[in-house]
Amino acid sequence: MLLTPVKIRTLQRKLYRKAKQEPAFRFYSLYDKVYREDILNHAWKLVRANKGSAGVDGVTFMDIEETEGKDVFLLELQEALRQKSYIPKPVKRVMIPKPDGSMRPLGIPTIRDRVAQMAVKIVIEPIFEADFCDSSYGFRPKRSAHDAVDDINLSLRQGYTNVIDADLSKYFDTIPHSNLMAVVAERINDKAILHIIKQWLKAPVIETDNTGRQKYISGKKNRKGTPQGGVISPLLSNLYLHILDRIWERRQLQRKIGARLIRYADDCIVLCKWGTEKPMNTLKYVFDRLELSINERKTHITDAYQSGFDFLGFEFRMRKSLKTGNYYPNTQPPCKSVAKIKKRITYLTSRKLTPVPREEVIKNVNLSLRGWVNYFHCGNSSQAFGKVKWHVEERVRTHLRKRHKIRNRAEGYKRFTTDRLYRDYGLFKVPTWTKWKNAHALR
Repeated sequence: MLLTPVKIRTLQRKLYRKAKQEPAFRFYSLYDKVYREDILNHAWKLVRANKGSAGVDGVTFMDIEETEGKDVFLLELQEALRQKSYIPKPVKRVMIPKPDGSMRPLGIPTIRDRVAQMAVKIVIEPIFEADFCDSSYGFRPKRSAHDAVDDINLSLRQGYTNVIDADLSKYFDTIPHSNLMAVVAERINDKAILHIIKQWLKAPVIETDNTGRQKYISGKKNRKGTPQGGVISPLLSNLYLHILDRIWERRQLQRKIGARLIRYADDCIVLCKWGTEKPMNTLKYVFDRLELSINERKTHITDAYQSGFDFLGFEFRMRKSLKTGNYYPNTQPPCKSVAKIKKRITYLTSRKLTPVPREEVIKNVNLSLRGWVNYFHCGNSSQAFGKVKWHVEERVRTHLRKRHKIRNRAEGYKRFTTDRLYRDYGLFKVPTWTKWKNAHALR
């Protein structure tokens, strides 16, 4: 994890405190901070750490470092920003598969544009962070999906068990530019900052078809959307839906209609105490005013006592304790997530990988396991973890048998004992307990 330099952190604290103390203040002198040498250097490091691919120009991090060098690259960008001659290049669109089989468009700006976006984000994020509500968890400093999981569990315990899982139709592609810029301008009066953000919103999007030919998906006349994949996009998309959070908080809707809003980026969930009709009507009204539409097919209303619901990859359901007889919020990985990691481990230990060095096979298995375990190691995941642990041991043991040409299964158990898998081969041990109350990752 990259540490923010003290000088930059001091600037961010000052901006945050000013924004917190004066909610109506509009910041008018920010652009000169964007092209500061230390901020551009830190922006480069942050973008470099994300290990993203090249944009439409095909330039990678390695290309920059091996040709002109990072210092020259940043110096040229700094001069373009200072002279206000900076013009972003088109955004490269790629399609990535979603769990339901559909495709999600991802916009990839060039590395030069990503560094510039990161520099602006470093400067303006503390201002908006001072305004964001406690019900918002996505893409915010020191906040995570695990914090949202804790909030949901607490709400369920307090009786908010009727659930609206609201899905927005193509949210990132339908944000109206004029409305979004108006929200940004509520806090920022620096014309240069507003101009550069508008440039990124209007940047053309290019897609490569099956024949290898490039075609423009949108251009300067486009009035909606912020490409999902840009560095600045999560902040802007969060900022636009902050209007919903603000309405919920200022009108005290949790107290008045018994509905607790929890939002992670464009994923919204409303936990209700006294029915879902009024909260649902409120959601529709606000989204309509924001010129956004709810995906009726993917929006679900459910009772946590009856069928439960999925959110942020977790499955939530009110279950009856065998010990006390009381109901409690059960939080665990859904079956499809358990099946997915088991399938991944099966692939990583398949017979065709026996020529690969054993250390590399174990390393790849451990990488996949650690990521999955760190995310789901909370709540009531013990049973699911036990299933995964058993599957991993069986698959690794079978892989070692094939590698050493041991056909007898009993001999495999004798030679590759469970203890030896962890002690001698360095296999990551999946924990089968989650004793802490709050969700957090393993360290």
